[in-house]
Amino acid sequence: MSSILTNSSAMVALQTLQSINKNLATNQSQISTGKKVDTARDNASIWAISQTMQSDVDGFKGISDALATGSASVAVARTASESITGLLGQIKAKIVAAQDPSADQGKLQTDIAELRNQVGSVVNAAQFNGLNLVDGTNASVNVLASLDRDATGAVTASNIAVSGQNLSTAAGAVKAALAGSDGIGGDSATAAIFIDAGGTADIVVVDAALAAGDTFNIQIGGEQVSYVVTAEDVAAGAPEEVVANGIRTAINGMDNANITADVAADTITVTNAAGDTVNMTSEIVSVGTGGLSGLAGINVDDGAGGNSAQALADIEGLIQTSIDAAAAFGSSQARIDTQSDFVGKLTDSLKTGIGALVDANMEEASARLQALQVQQQLATQSLSIANQAPQNILSLFR
Repeated sequence: MSSILTNSSAMVALQTLQSINKNLATNQSQISTGKKVDTARDNASIWAISQTMQSDVDGFKGISDALATGSASVAVARTASESITGLLGQIKAKIVAAQDPSADQGKLQTDIAELRNQVGSVVNAAQFNGLNLVDGTNASVNVLASLDRDATGAVTASNIAVSGQNLSTAAGAVKAALAGSDGIGGDSATAAIFIDAGGTADIVVVDAALAAGDTFNIQIGGEQVSYVVTAEDVAAGAPEEVVANGIRTAINGMDNANITADVAADTITVTNAAGDTVNMTSEIVSVGTGGLSGLAGINVDDGAGGNSAQALADIEGLIQTSIDAAAAFGSSQARIDTQSDFVGKLTDSLKTGIGALVDANMEEASARLQALQVQQQLATQSLSIANQAPQNILSLFR
């Protein structure tokens, strides 16, 4: 049946053309944007996943910057530690030279003092944007390393902890931890006790001031001995008596056989059995605030109260401290650089994953465009033919 009111063929042709035009618009959008999923309307699930992944990519860009900054900070500290190790090596060379009986120990000590000052300068200058990891002001710092997303979608930041290394040369202060029965109150660093042949002098250890790492220095005549207070000493039931016995052992180990020491409770009695009158001073120095605080006590000028032999033993420990610091910073920097490389590769992988979800296949889109354009032309022609159908009814009335 033919009808001039209802043209079914035209309706079908129009629907087909509209569908083709819709597909053509979608295809052209993919070509212009390069994406098959550009908005949530295109595919809500895929779009949501891609946006979450993109936010992680943006976060990892910030992490890369944080890792670069952290690596630079640690590199400065490592370089400073290596430089300090070299300076301590030069100091050791001066100390070794001072062992020669014909050496000018005074001039060598002057050189050592200048090198010690240079160590302090390196420590103070070893900062990156105000962060100094070698002067003892920072026990540790956290370098932002990653963003970790779990199965529930919760995100947490993870860090790489870098331990600071205290290479400060700040020395400990003299503490009022000694008392004397010979009129010497407090510490006796500046007050000498003269012991005649056959005479004695007392040193009294004060319990309240003892701390692990404190160093007793006893200068008797031209010889100095030291005793370092240990944590076990402090923890003892009567620590002042334990420390007094340790000091007695140190004094009795001196080269001067005329000088001996006995202990009664917390009191050390030093006796000069024979020979000339000797000058005795004693002090306790608190543990230094810096890992290289021992540099302050190095003195190779035996004629000016120094001890070149002791200096040689002391410098080895200081060199090892700086070597350990440089090695620790080197390990931390290597880890940070490894993490930085991983974050870069992870970011690339995430970008690839996002692309696989939302990017359009341009070869496929190009081929589809050609097919849709042909379909559009055919659908237009079909609609034109369908619209002409009512005209054929007129021939029935001729």
